[in-house]
Amino acid sequence: MTLSDFFSPIDIEKFTPKHGFLTSQLGMKVEFFTDSFPELEEGKYDLAIIGVKDDRGAVNNNGCALAPDYFREQFYLLNEGQASTKIVDLGNIIAGQAVSDTYFAVKNVVSELIKLNIVPIIIGGGQDITYAQYMGYENLEQKVDLLVVDNRFDLEQDETEDVATTSQSYLSKIFLHQPNYLFNFSNMGYQTYFVSQDSLRVMDKLYFDVHRLGEFVSDLSVSEPVIRNANMVSFDMGAIRSSDACANANMVPNGFYGEDACRIARYAGMSDKLTSIGFYEFNPVFDRSSQTAMLLSQVVWYFMDGFYNRKKDFPLTPKSQYIIYRASVNDGATEVNFVKSKKSDRWWMQVPYPANGSKNERFHLVPCKYDDYNTAVNGEMPDLWWRTYQKLT
Repeated sequence: MTLSDFFSPIDIEKFTPKHGFLTSQLGMKVEFFTDSFPELEEGKYDLAIIGVKDDRGAVNNNGCALAPDYFREQFYLLNEGQASTKIVDLGNIIAGQAVSDTYFAVKNVVSELIKLNIVPIIIGGGQDITYAQYMGYENLEQKVDLLVVDNRFDLEQDETEDVATTSQSYLSKIFLHQPNYLFNFSNMGYQTYFVSQDSLRVMDKLYFDVHRLGEFVSDLSVSEPVIRNANMVSFDMGAIRSSDACANANMVPNGFYGEDACRIARYAGMSDKLTSIGFYEFNPVFDRSSQTAMLLSQVVWYFMDGFYNRKKDFPLTPKSQYIIYRASVNDGATEVNFVKSKKSDRWWMQVPYPANGSKNERFHLVPCKYDDYNTAVNGEMPDLWWRTYQKLT
């Protein structure tokens, strides 16, 4: 079975303007799967658009399977940025006879693209597709850091042990999956009244990073280290306030603004570590004047802009491009090392592996804020250091 077996080709006529695309528009810059499947090889493409037309796992949001083509109508009208893009649109993943068949397709597509150093951008379907996106890393022999942008934790337990899950329970599937290759989970934008105290205690017990929407109201830049730590991102369009993104049956009045979503996507694109991203739960049935489709297309545009502005300053090579800072904490009993990139002014913190930890590395590098360095300079151990050390243990 080849990747082409999972996809249905695109009908370009559906989203081509009456007088055709302008030479500057993305519709003229992208290679499409129409008659023959594009030849995928390392270096030929940087990014791949993937539509998923399956909403059977989307709770109370039937219609989000329509998302990919409505997204394309707006996305390919946008002008290319400063960078010359190398993007391929592989078409839509054919919904399987069972939802688990769709998961199998997404898993294999994500895995193969990552091996080719092509970043998959998944559009459409319920957020349960995140589980399949995560499964794409199963055979890559690496630990995964997962970031979810959502206004709640999707931890509801399934009644059965079937692989098929829902947009409200996929996190439970990921947390309980064996073998376990999840190193860290982060949530951005949860709203406390949508989250039980029991689930918050679970996150704390597992040393996961969860961040209330209110943490980003005054300064969204504090989200950048959280995003930079992720291998994969799952973005629920319901995390955006309904006034900016109405096309979701589960929309709520509070959430990120549209421009916040664009900045989050740009931060994600700029992360050297990130290898896949998915945008889920966009439901054209509830859209007004294509407002949400336009917003989603702009969010993806900003992800691309971030990708083509990557600084390539992780890991620490060459060492001459970094400054090492040392701080003593716990009355001088422990030394914490920080690394600052001269190229981007971004910070990382070195967390030592325990004695029985990695045989090849002495330290685990975790993205951090300048505030973490100030905390250590004042003699206190940053909370991020402690939680990371516990996970390494």
